[in-house]
Amino acid sequence: MTVKVIIPTPLRPYTANKDAVELEARTVAEALSNLTAQHQDLRKHLYADDGRLRSFVNVYVNDEDIRFLEKDQTPVGDSDVISIVPSIAGGCPLRCICS
Repeated sequence: MTVKVIIPTPLRPYTANKDAVELEARTVAEALSNLTAQHQDLRKHLYADDGRLRSFVNVYVNDEDIRFLEKDQTPVGDSDVISIVPSIAGGCPLRCICS
């Protein structure tokens, strides 16, 4: 099955600046494994040292959060779109005081 993986802007330097990658996979885990096999520098940004997906990396299949599906064992099929969405945190709400 050919799936499309959308690469968020902060991770594009690790995929030769590609905004999307098409690859063969039957599950989300297989898709991400194939993606990181092709773009090895991306692995450290998606996975912790223990091999689990980092907690701040959110993954969606066709706009559905995999945490509410079958997690990384969520099946994918032709024309499915996997989106990687890193959580964004930080900043200061009191910018005028902190600056």
